[in-house]
Amino acid sequence: MKIERIDHIVLTVLDIEETCRFYSGVMGMKRVNFGDGRVALHFGNQKINLHQVDKPVDVNVLHATRGAADICLVTDSTIDEILKTLSIKNVKLIEGPCIRTGAMGAISSVYFYDPDENLIEVSTYK
Repeated sequence: MKIERIDHIVLTVLDIEETCRFYSGVMGMKRVNFGDGRVALHFGNQKINLHQVDKPVDVNVLHATRGAADICLVTDSTIDEILKTLSIKNVKLIEGPCIRTGAMGAISSVYFYDPDENLIEVSTYK
């Protein structure tokens, strides 16, 4: 078996509506409803499924905990554009800009928290 990409991840959140407002408003992701009342955030060819902490949707999830994720998202925006957007949206920067190592080489990154205190890294390849 050879894995070629990530299709989706799942975030456990306190409030799906607040999470959708944040990811749509700050990063331009699109809210999509699917399945039996499920919600996802689409971007590019990937999605983030949302799981509300008090409404389990999968009995196989042993430790659904909000705020435990650390995600790196890649954009084609410049660091200056990223910083401007975060400032306009009143998103508090945790760290950056700084140079890190991404899956395909050096990236310039900034870090902030989403409403559930998941650590979000937004990066751009040079």
